[in-house]
Amino acid sequence: FVCTSKSSSFKMFGFGRIVSNVAVSLRQNLSLRGGVQVRNINIGGGLGGEIPDAKRLSYALQHIHGIGRAKAHHIVCELGVENKYVKDLSKRELYSLRELLSKYLIGNDLKKLVERDVVRLVGIQCYRGIRHVDGLPCRGQRTHTNSRTRRTMRTYGGSR
Repeated sequence: FVCTSKSSSFKMFGFGRIVSNVAVSLRQNLSLRGGVQVRNINIGGGLGGEIPDAKRLSYALQHIHGIGRAKAHHIVCELGVENKYVKDLSKRELYSLRELLSKYLIGNDLKKLVERDVVRLVGIQCYRGIRHVDGLPCRGQRTHTNSRTRRTMRTYGGSR
């Protein structure tokens, strides 16, 4: 079952969103052109979502927010498995990986913590909070020639 077009009756009764959600869930397990498959392994809970199973473990862990190269290498060493593909991990290894990742502050929990810290800085109106509000660099970088992406004014309708 693959939905290629939505008819007007789907839009009229609000089924378009349901059909698109079904298509998204099916896309994860269906084969695409050229034999490429889109598959992910769910880490579980609020730990950060999914990691791709077609990559080696140390690279796949870097898809989780808050895990970089060094922490991924440390996790693989602490886990005690060689750096093999995620799809080749056994159930026991996946369970121990979930238990090990639950010790770290990653994923949505880390995003919420950083957001709460920035809101606190803005609330007390310290220098860093004011720089966050103005969209300028907060850590002492120069703005005369650099930081073009932070300095740009946000336009909400076409060009300036």
